[in-house]
Amino acid sequence: MTKIARIEPIPVAYPDPNDFNTIRRTVLVRVETSDGAVGWGECIAMWPEACKAVATIITDGFLPLLLGRLAEDIDGAWEAMRRHVFWYGEGGIASMAISGIDMALWDIRGKVAGKPLHELFGGLKHAKLPANASAHVNKKGEAACVAEVAGFFEAGFRSCKLGFAKKGESDIGGDPDRDVHFIGALRGALGEAAEILVDIGNGVRWDVDTAIAVGRRMQEYRIGWYEEPLYPTDDAGYRRLRAETSLTIASGEREFTEAGYRRQMEFVGAVDVYGVDPARVEGITGFRRVDALCTKHGKKINAHAWSTAITTAASLHLSLASPNALLFEFKPFPVVVQDVIVAEKIWHRDGWAWPLAGPGLGIEVIEAEVRRIAA
Repeated sequence: MTKIARIEPIPVAYPDPNDFNTIRRTVLVRVETSDGAVGWGECIAMWPEACKAVATIITDGFLPLLLGRLAEDIDGAWEAMRRHVFWYGEGGIASMAISGIDMALWDIRGKVAGKPLHELFGGLKHAKLPANASAHVNKKGEAACVAEVAGFFEAGFRSCKLGFAKKGESDIGGDPDRDVHFIGALRGALGEAAEILVDIGNGVRWDVDTAIAVGRRMQEYRIGWYEEPLYPTDDAGYRRLRAETSLTIASGEREFTEAGYRRQMEFVGAVDVYGVDPARVEGITGFRRVDALCTKHGKKINAHAWSTAITTAASLHLSLASPNALLFEFKPFPVVVQDVIVAEKIWHRDGWAWPLAGPGLGIEVIEAEVRRIAA
């Protein structure tokens, strides 16, 4: 039987062109078995201190715990890691550390079986998914922002998701009149068929009355969904937003655990589309458990796929194997962790996200490039 022989966290840093080349960070995880099989995972910790903490949890906590265990026993490893961090790990940095190892073990399982992960998840529920250009609105002036989004559709994308109040030169985000005007200008430029998803996000702080008023005005321009116009834990606000608008509401991207998503679905009940990141939500195992909750409660799921190609690959398998996925997000800009650390970039074809055919995650990680950007 194949046993876990090595676990190595590799913090990396890279400039992100979508954030005006701000340095972004994440932690990749390399797991090797006694038979020489190698799997890759990711922990999307982002901040320097968080990446250091994740790496410490892996090397000082999880490595002694998992060394010599059967690599095939992913459920056992997942439970062991969760039990180990019981005092500090119901969410947060520990969940990210679990995510990277779990993802790597799934990669190994697929490689050993000679099958892509979506086959191990029960097969495809979608032959393909619409490709979404997920970008920040950050160019100078409304006209430039509209032109950039129009360019995404010209490049073949079938929808766009737009993050407001991000780093850059744009003043979109936070001023209701300006924000609504931008969506109106965008609808006018794109025509009636284009799908526009609005991600208000962390950079904006609206009260519930403002969020409701802005959402109603944006709905006149037929936005596809309205993401996080309120702080994610504003339960009462989201209930009011649900009761007082006909919007499709999206949230959840900043949740960490199955228990957290269950609380939202059973107690709050206001969100239609849940954002879930396998590099954050205790890995592929955690994502699948949240997906099962979505099925039970009639919710949709949207995989976060916005860091490296490793998470993109995991998210693509999970999305295509989920009955609850609607689309698949791509970063529509060149970036080293999507383009260079793998032998072949994951990209849409004719506006669609297609399955990866290779075993495991279905990507060939270029280890030398990973180590070149190690931080």
